[in-house]
Amino acid sequence: MTENPKPDFGDLLAALPDASGGEQFETLLERPGLRIVRIVSGGQATPPDEWFDQEEDEWVVLLRGAAGLLIDGEGDARSLAPGDFAFLPAHCRNRVEWTDPDTPTVWLAIHMAPAAD
Repeated sequence: MTENPKPDFGDLLAALPDASGGEQFETLLERPGLRIVRIVSGGQATPPDEWFDQEEDEWVVLLRGAAGLLIDGEGDARSLAPGDFAFLPAHCRNRVEWTDPDTPTVWLAIHMAPAAD
């Protein structure tokens, strides 16, 4: 007889790490082709002239704080508030222009293999 699998519970907004010295990344779940990460920012931004260009698709939601997300080719950063999300397909160049320096900005990022063409 197999043992009943045990669920895992947590609170994404509890016990936030100090991000004043740099963004903090915590992998919450990882499976083949899937990774879920909590990111805590404290006033950080992507360095000037650098872009994220990932091999994976990413779906990200802002849970707390505020941020500005710039997509390559768009003129202005999109302001994100709690509840706002974005789907960034693989190789969609983007950068974080700013995060709230006074309140921890908490993101939940889901990275997955891109859909087959």
